[in-house]
Amino acid sequence: MDQLQITSATPNSALLDLPWRQPLASWPAEVLAALPRGISRHVVRFVRLDGRVLAIKEISENIAFGEYELLRQLRKLEIPSVRPLGVVTGRRADDGTPLEAALVTEHLAFSLPYRSVFSQALRDETANRLIDALAVLLVRLHLSGFFWGDVSLSNTLFRRDAEQFAAYLVDAETGALHRELTRGQREYDVDLARTNIIGELMDLAAGELLDSDVDEIGIGDSLVARYGELWEALTGVEAFHTEERWRVAARIERLNELGFDVGELSITTDIDGTTVRIRPQVVDAGHHSRRLLKLTGLDVQDNQARRLLNDLDSYQAATERQEDDEQLVAHDWLQNVFHPTIRAVPRELRRKLEPAQLYHEILDHRWFISEQAGHDVPMPETVTSYVENVLQHRPDEKAILGIAPGEEPQEGPEADYFHYAAADPEP
Repeated sequence: MDQLQITSATPNSALLDLPWRQPLASWPAEVLAALPRGISRHVVRFVRLDGRVLAIKEISENIAFGEYELLRQLRKLEIPSVRPLGVVTGRRADDGTPLEAALVTEHLAFSLPYRSVFSQALRDETANRLIDALAVLLVRLHLSGFFWGDVSLSNTLFRRDAEQFAAYLVDAETGALHRELTRGQREYDVDLARTNIIGELMDLAAGELLDSDVDEIGIGDSLVARYGELWEALTGVEAFHTEERWRVAARIERLNELGFDVGELSITTDIDGTTVRIRPQVVDAGHHSRRLLKLTGLDVQDNQARRLLNDLDSYQAATERQEDDEQLVAHDWLQNVFHPTIRAVPRELRRKLEPAQLYHEILDHRWFISEQAGHDVPMPETVTSYVENVLQHRPDEKAILGIAPGEEPQEGPEADYFHYAAADPEP
């Protein structure tokens, strides 16, 4: 007789307390977490366990183990993806009926399924930000040799990253890691992404969950264009005259601005030595987040890190410490600016956003009210205004990523940050 078995690199005995003898679709409400779910071909449920939220997907055993190993490899490659916790096999119902295996992953806190973003009246700017995030994720996967095989919005989660979004891979069932992808494999993924995105948006439009002005085909096409631009910027060969050597540094700076680090440059010249060709070897994304982590210990998204680094630079200039050691200045900024600002927000409201996103939005609010006032508003006054006029009206992104049915997003110049949807009750 089969026995329940949990395969995990980080075993947690509390998993044994879950009702594995029941089909996942029949699990009682008291063990489930009320979080929005995207569309899935499999039954997916969220549960709260030991202070964490887990995502559990019912799936065949061989596919469960394959996806578990792929997700582990992607995490080692530092690719944005959900964290795999284990595979549960040997499941049987009380009457002895065999049940499918279950893949257990950790729920990505503060993440949004695409339906939670697209099912409000959506601005084109926000749609473009989501597509940009997916394009960056796809490029990172391809640079790492990962063939997705099922690129779609449904298989992606989005987290706020300053004024942008960051995309995370959720479903790796059809994926495969290679030493290097062929052009055909990359183009297959990109073409499939376009087809799936258009289909998913048309599905929302048919259900009257998409603003009538949104161009579904245009959004799908923009993914192809954005991917091509980014891939060329990261991998394209650039030729220039030997007297234009400054363009080497400019190319590296441009890649850093895109958030990618460069490990090395392949530099060659033509026969007469008048033309130089360079090909960058991109190491990974996360240039700004790695720099901020080194300076402050804050581990945040890359655009958030860029914003915090800009504020750190402003602090360094305002205190006339440009000649001081950067790490000492960063330590003082952390202790005297960042932490006090976050602590000034009431404790019960801090959980609504990640600290870095909270700080970013406070900075945005400061700019907004300072422009209205005609002078720089002090940070304590800014925090009070932000809490009273913005934050207390926000939904709790960590707990429930949605707004009540019929509730409208906040209006005004900052409204683009507040597009949410009610939790989708079905997977």
